Formats: sequence, structure tokens, C-alpha cells
Amino acid sequence: MRMTKCSILAATMMSLAASVAHADVTLSVLIDTNPETIASFDAVSKAYMEKHPDVSFDVEQRAGGSEGDNIIKTRLATGEMADVFLYNGGSLFQALKPQETIADLSDLPSEAGILDSFKKVVTSPDGHVRGMPFGPAMGGGIFYNRKIYADLGLTPPKTWAEFMANNEKVKAAGKVAVAQTYGDTWTSQIFVLADYYNVQAEVPSFADDYTANKVKYATTPAAMRGFEHLEEVAKAGFLNADFGAAKFDDGMRMVATGEAAHYPNLTFGIGNVQQNVPDSLKDLGFFAQPGTDASKNGLTVWMPSALYASAKSENVAEAKKFLDFVGSKEACDLMAKAVPSGPYLVKGCELPKDIPAVVSDMLPYFETEGRTAPALEFVSPVKGPALEQITVEVGTGIRSAKDAAALYDQDVEKQAKQLGLPNW
Repeated sequence: MRMTKCSILAATMMSLAASVAHADVTLSVLIDTNPETIASFDAVSKAYMEKHPDVSFDVEQRAGGSEGDNIIKTRLATGEMADVFLYNGGSLFQALKPQETIADLSDLPSEAGILDSFKKVVTSPDGHVRGMPFGPAMGGGIFYNRKIYADLGLTPPKTWAEFMANNEKVKAAGKVAVAQTYGDTWTSQIFVLADYYNVQAEVPSFADDYTANKVKYATTPAAMRGFEHLEEVAKAGFLNADFGAAKFDDGMRMVATGEAAHYPNLTFGIGNVQQNVPDSLKDLGFFAQPGTDASKNGLTVWMPSALYASAKSENVAEAKKFLDFVGSKEACDLMAKAVPSGPYLVKGCELPKDIPAVVSDMLPYFETEGRTAPALEFVSPVKGPALEQITVEVGTGIRSAKDAAALYDQDVEKQAKQLGLPNW
């Protein structure tokens, strides 16, 4: 598969490479195409090379979603993984057989400053921590356009019924109520995954029972609602005409510029707007995906991605030194300045005071006890690889929500058996 390098990062790396032409060690790095990732890596790699002029970086970028998952798995399986690579924690991390493929970072000094909530999602079955947090924690919910809301007299909803009522008013005004971008299939999952705060609020034991194969999506009404929400917005005619071809960049642009009133996604999208349509950042807002009870309104949270070192790297010692720096407060402060889009999980690392309004929308959830819950993939190792294809089918009207939930239950069964979980 042909990889691409972001022009911004490539130019930066070229200038840096020129200054370290006689470097003793070049670490190969595999990251994604997210502008926040690029900005964060640029900040920490520059700082590291200033401290260690004998080290340089050869950076490559990969696709996201299931395509990116396959790249990671294939490279680890064939021994062709970069020295350092970026990937998720939680269930996707566990599927990599991390005790065999990823270097142990438990002995690094900076681990003492990493919050335990993050360490849990990058700890392999043998009890060893294998990843460093890279970037901020993210909220999963719904971006909205502040201008549209002001013009139509709308307020951020705290129940799904209120959200749908807002959509009706937007549609009546002749505007796109909800942007969807199934050209990037991973974006189709958000209504399902971001609803987990509401699932656990209604069924507190869901994650444990789901892992133990005691409950299913298709037979748990609270869990089914995410699929139903996806079906509902499509049937109501709320979507952009090009929802099947549009991509993530399009969705963020649409909601930021007022081409659409809403776009469900994760808050790393803030960096996309900062890069592509910065003048519209002030018009971007965010709220948690609402459930059925306004008194239990809260946010589903995604842990940051992690940087890992390949266990088969010829430069594993140098890669671990770099990751030790990434986990330090110094590096975290650099990332927080470059990407102030959410809270960081290193002790003492705080966001700058002049954060965008859309980030301010998210922080109150973190500041109030009980108003956040980790996404299901961080509290259960069970996640089926075909979810994004299934949710595209629901969003395009090919498959009903009920059938989709049942099909996803079959999909996760394969994954659970591969992981050797009991009761499956």
C-alpha cells in the first residue's frame, strides 16, 4: 500500500534532517494523518533532537480506520513495523498480542507521572505497561455550529428528543441538520460508540457482562439505541446529499463553516478545523451525545492514542529513551501548547489559558464527578472489527438497526474467541 507524508511534516523533517545529517541513530516512526498528531510529533521530536543531536526521525504516515488497523497488524506480524508507532489503547491494543509484539516500557522513569487511568488501557495481559500517552483525551459526541444555533434560537440538547427537535428546526430552515461522512467509514460508528456513557448510566454492569458474554447489543435496549439513532437521523432526511462519499475533512469543514448544523465525531476534529478553516474555529461548539434522561447527561471519553516501540526493533533501546521523553511533563507541556484540544494524562500537565471555546465546552464534563465514562473499548477487550462497515449499512438504509446489532454481536464473538476470553 502506498503511504503519504503530510507536506507540513515532511518539510519540517527535511529541515531537521539537514541539521543532523551525521546522526548516529535514525528512528523510523509510523503515525496517522491527523493534524493534531502531526503538530504534537513535530513539537516533541524537535525538542528531543535538540537534546540528542545524534538522533533523527524518519516519519511515515498511514490511513485511519480499519485500513490503518490492517497496516499495523500486518507490519507487526511480518516484523516490518517502524521502531516507534502510534496506535490505540484498549481493545485494539489487546488484539495486537502486545506481550509478543510491543516493547515493555514499565521500567521507564516517566511512567511515574502517567495517570493510572491511561496505564490500564496500555497494559498487556502479563501486567506490563507498553505505551506512552500521545495527545489529549478526547470526547465523543456532536460538534455544532454556534451561528446556526444562535440564528435559530437553539440551545445544546441534553436529551436525544431535544436533539431531534433541533434537527427538525434546522431542516425546516433549509439547512443540513447532520453531516455524515461515510467516505471515511470509521466516522459512521460515532452514534453507536459515543452513546456508551448513556448505556452505562442505564446498565452499570454492561461492560463486565458484555465481556463475560452475558449480554448482547441486540437484546439490551440501552445498547441498541446507538444503532437506532443512526437509523433515525438517516430516515428523517437530516443528512447532507453526499453523505456516502464525503470524508472526515468535509464533515469538520461543514459544521465549522455552517454548511451543516451538526457533525458527530471525536474532539480531535478540533485540530482539523484549526488547520483547514481556522477562521471558523470560533463558530464551532461541542456537546456530549444526549441520552434519554437530562439529569444523567455525560460524556463518553476516548483515551489518547499511545506511542509504542516495536519489540523487534533494532533500535529498541533508543526508541524507549525517546518514549521516556514523550511521557515527561516537559514533552506534555509542549503537546498541550501545540494541541490544546482536551485534558492531558500526565501529572502536572495543564492546558494553556487561551483555549478555543469548543474545548471549553468539553471541560465541564471532566470537572464534575460522574459526568464522564470511558468508551466501551477501554473497559472491555471485546470489539468487533466490522463495526464501521455495519454502521455504514445502517446509515445508508441498507440494513435495519435491529439486524445490525445482531450482526455486530456475531462479529464480536469472533474477536472474543481469538482473545481466548472465557464463556465464549
